Amino acid sequence: MRYQEIKQGYFIARPNRFIAHIEIGGQVEVCHVKNTGRCRELLTPRAVVYVECHHDPKRKTKYSLIAVEKSDLLINMDSQAPNNVVGEWLQAGGLVPEITLLKPECKHGASRFDFYLETPQQKMFIEVKGVTLEENGVAMFPDAPTERGIKHLDELAQAVRDGYAAAVVFVVQMRGVTSFTPNRRTHAAFAEALQRAQQAGVQVLAYDCQVTPDSLNLGEAVPCRI
Repeated sequence: MRYQEIKQGYFIARPNRFIAHIEIGGQVEVCHVKNTGRCRELLTPRAVVYVECHHDPKRKTKYSLIAVEKSDLLINMDSQAPNNVVGEWLQAGGLVPEITLLKPECKHGASRFDFYLETPQQKMFIEVKGVTLEENGVAMFPDAPTERGIKHLDELAQAVRDGYAAAVVFVVQMRGVTSFTPNRRTHAAFAEALQRAQQAGVQVLAYDCQVTPDSLNLGEAVPCRI
């Protein structure tokens, strides 16, 4: 996927989850943050960031925060981007070939999953999680407790028991990580739910991404340590 009209700036402050103050061209601008996670290790004072400029007069903010530099890593922070790149990947046959139906935002049980697909051989639900947290080359999720994430995993496990195939895809929004693991330190219950889901037959997959200031594309499989 590709963004339009990207500008470089510097992070100043984040008054709440939804907005940040960014210095662009010597001026401080209010910017929409397309990620409600904490991202404290990313949004540090004067961090180099990349924002997308919008020209819609109906918008409250002119800019959206897209990516941030962390040491030698460029990390995409757009929480909507993982679904977009996974959708492109699924349509191209990246997970399973011969897809006859691909439907986003499909409800099953008490959850609404990111994708539902059908092939001549199977019917499958897929949940997508974007990953921006990295420590010493290891990508981790979540960066804050997520009861909703646990619910999705348990519902995927139930879908398998109902006769469907199921997968959770962790999209690591950067290159250069060596592995992925659930963040037990932040939310041990999520790690336990991921283990339960895997034992129930849910595929646990992780992929890194090719990131530039104005694009994001799904990259290579990353080893998962559950």
